[in-house]
Amino acid sequence: MKKMKNQITNAISDFFFEYETPRQVLVRNRRVGVVCRLIQLGVLAYIIGWVFIYEKGYQSTDTAVSSVFTKMKGVGYTNDKGKERVWDVADYVFPPQGDSSFVVMTNYIITEGQSMSKCPELPGKHNCSSNTDCEGGSFKRTGHGQMTGVCVNTTKTCEVLAWCPVENDHIIPDPPLLISAENYTLFIKNSVTFPLFGVTRSNLVEGIDASYISKCLHDPEKAPLCPIFKLGDIVKLSGFNFETIAKVGGAIGIVVDWTCNFDVDVRHCKPKYNFHGLYGNPTETDKARASVGYNFRYAKHYLEDKIQKRTLFKVFGIRIDIIVQSLARKFDIIPTLTAIGSGVGIFGVATVVCDLVLLYLLPKREFYKNMKFKYTDTHIQVSIMMHEQLFDGNAVVIEVSF
Repeated sequence: MKKMKNQITNAISDFFFEYETPRQVLVRNRRVGVVCRLIQLGVLAYIIGWVFIYEKGYQSTDTAVSSVFTKMKGVGYTNDKGKERVWDVADYVFPPQGDSSFVVMTNYIITEGQSMSKCPELPGKHNCSSNTDCEGGSFKRTGHGQMTGVCVNTTKTCEVLAWCPVENDHIIPDPPLLISAENYTLFIKNSVTFPLFGVTRSNLVEGIDASYISKCLHDPEKAPLCPIFKLGDIVKLSGFNFETIAKVGGAIGIVVDWTCNFDVDVRHCKPKYNFHGLYGNPTETDKARASVGYNFRYAKHYLEDKIQKRTLFKVFGIRIDIIVQSLARKFDIIPTLTAIGSGVGIFGVATVVCDLVLLYLLPKREFYKNMKFKYTDTHIQVSIMMHEQLFDGNAVVIEVSF
């Protein structure tokens, strides 16, 4: 019992009052030393250059919650077959609510005076030679209405119940009817909030007041912070030709980039505007590509002599998508310590590589193994245990040298 008590006491004492440290062997070898230092320098360059300078591992990050408000201004004029017309914002912007995604009409095809009746299909939509070619009550995906079962001899096409006369959109006006849309202006108002840092910013930054907005026009070099954009400039900066895109339509993305460093004054957090053609560029060399451009249809309904009629518009336009991307950074002790700790851990790669070279590749690898590893002889351990049993009551310390 007394022996067991002593053993427990010694174990507790050893646990609290002894410190273990790994054995180190100093190897004087130029090749291994150079390899070790090169690896350590590489790790150090990675930690400082990539983790801290490029990736800014000493900072925490946050993305913004944003809202976008838009407003178009400008007046267009058309003279289509002797019919003069003036177009304002209520006519050429869809939808009219000032969303971050909208369409500006640049070309159109009008079919006026349509009413619900029976009329022949357009040539090429559903040709026929007799009534048997027109199945009554059926629809054709590319047709304009429900077939009545009658083949119209004058056009050699099937008769349909539809909005008549049916739309003929084979010929697209060229040049575009609303080429004057190039001079329209777009006002963008954007607000962003970074919840983690409690910072709210607007693209109407310091110095962008009502007086400045009333006379400025965005220019990447001369006025990069002006929130007023000319539609022709937007198209040009996105890589499109205005007359080409205005004919059949297309889509442009305006990216409002908020990349901010809150380790400096928040006044330096300002937006940058970038412009990208998204799809529908008709100047592409692949002329067989399907669905070139951007268009949609809408109708204005009215009553004439108690008969419901409509004017159908096929609208070709430029779709504008305003995209807000953001990334804010600020110093934080937790990611800093995490980056330092991971970097220190990577330093162990040099030791692993050098140990592999020492123990398995160099000619004197057996010598280095003997220097690095300390082997114990099990027979000597048994002998020591026997001596301890012989001197049960007295403490005997035996040192064995190898």
